[in-house]
Amino acid sequence: MAERTTGPEQTTRHEPTRTADRARDAAAREAWAEAYDAFHALGPEGLDPDDLSVLADAAWWTSRTEESVAARMKAYTGFAAAGEARKAGYSAWMLHYEFQLAGRAAASAGWLRRARHHLGDQPECVEQCYLAWVDTEEAQRRGAFAEAMSCAGRMAATARRCGSADLLAMSTQAGAGVLLAQGRVAEGLAILDEAMCAAMAGELSSFFTGWIYCLGLRHCMASADLGRAAEWSDAAMDWCATMPEENAFRGLCRVHRAEVLELRGAWPQATAEAALTCEELLPDNASAAAGAVYLAGEIQRRRGESAAAEASYGRAHELGRDPQPGLALLRLAQGKASSAAAGLRLALAGPGDGTPARLDRCRLLAAQAEISLALGRLDGAGAAADELTALADDWERRRGSSTGILHATAAATGGTVAFAERDLDRAVRLLRRALGLWLELGVPYEAAQVRMVLAAADRAAGDDEGARLELGAARAAFEVLGALPDARRAAALLGLPGTLTARETEVLRLVAAGATNRSVAAELSISEHTVARHLNNIFAKLDVSTRAAATAYAYTHGLA
Repeated sequence: MAERTTGPEQTTRHEPTRTADRARDAAAREAWAEAYDAFHALGPEGLDPDDLSVLADAAWWTSRTEESVAARMKAYTGFAAAGEARKAGYSAWMLHYEFQLAGRAAASAGWLRRARHHLGDQPECVEQCYLAWVDTEEAQRRGAFAEAMSCAGRMAATARRCGSADLLAMSTQAGAGVLLAQGRVAEGLAILDEAMCAAMAGELSSFFTGWIYCLGLRHCMASADLGRAAEWSDAAMDWCATMPEENAFRGLCRVHRAEVLELRGAWPQATAEAALTCEELLPDNASAAAGAVYLAGEIQRRRGESAAAEASYGRAHELGRDPQPGLALLRLAQGKASSAAAGLRLALAGPGDGTPARLDRCRLLAAQAEISLALGRLDGAGAAADELTALADDWERRRGSSTGILHATAAATGGTVAFAERDLDRAVRLLRRALGLWLELGVPYEAAQVRMVLAAADRAAGDDEGARLELGAARAAFEVLGALPDARRAAALLGLPGTLTARETEVLRLVAAGATNRSVAAELSISEHTVARHLNNIFAKLDVSTRAAATAYAYTHGLA
């Protein structure tokens, strides 16, 4: 009897303790969903500051950002009240970082001041590495690179003496970021690889592994190093596959994975990855999700899905991403060249607080050249090509490489402008270099676009067979990609069903020169009604909808 009455009472009395033990054990195993459920069942009121801190981690890993912040603030209050300065300082720093990611600058700054208050007077401890990291980034933003490297060195020394592999790797990453910002690209990327290897080898905790991968991939893409980005995004996604599905690192790494897939021509996979990225990042990380939405718009535009592309660019803008140059190129395809030029001009001016990343600037300039050519502004196209060449030359000095995206884009744009200027020798030389680079990089859409212009240059030089080979290869690539508007244009130039007739070509040349329907009719001794019929056929065959778009195409492909 006695055993039967006391047994249930003991079970009830000790159940919270056993639940807390299960939660701590699950957290130690990084079974974050299990840890969250167990702690959540106890309720935050029944948890001490250490358990609240673990609950905050578990909530973060399971994409409950608001709950994570609330639990960490309670943990901070408990640590501060108990006089545990190091734990309070760490909690405050994490809150600073969370609010910084959320774009809440005032709250972020306030928590950083609290972190400094708790940790500033402490003997050397690992938590002070976080302050050194902030000091590194602040000095870097000011352009005080020597000071920034000194702070990164201080962070590394503290991490090494305190035995923290996590923060030692992060100090390496921070130092690489300073070198890249300073323009010491080859040195910075080499050091970045070292930090990434620590993540790849499983030497770091899960939180810092994800952090290193995300920051490193961002540096690779900003540096226009497609090869590195592809290699490290594969490693990052392999690691993400072992982590809880809800964790934020999966989406942050996936957005770079989608960028690589889009460049490599794997558009269905890139589209699927972009959609997953948005699911994983929204609503907590709108800025990163915006990049995925923009990328979807780029693929839709190239496939000829104008309405979908316009919606994606609009959504990207809502989420905080400039929709250029994609939106300008969409407007150009719609025959709205002046509108395209105006939107791009504002994007090229850039925000007042900094300049776009190298790769972003590269894409804007390539679009500027294309739109300027469509408007017949050779001077504007030439200026864009010259700046691209300068960017590529600067990259070669800093990186010690002449085979990247910047060089391919600069050569393609320079070749297209040279062709428009009727400098065939220079055009062919640059275009062949661009084609070789794009093929080496494994970027099929850009390679096919270069083939289209190279075909026009070959034809102008009298090499009809070379022109047909380039057009055939371009058409095949466009069809594989699903870039149907481009595939139809290539087919039209090849003389396949739907090609322009000799008369249609004459009409297009005159229209591209600015002639009205009446003047075209007078020049060719045909009726205005016949001119209109020819234009309708031209629009259908070239998959354009306006005179301006047809003119742009004629100008770029040697038909004007």
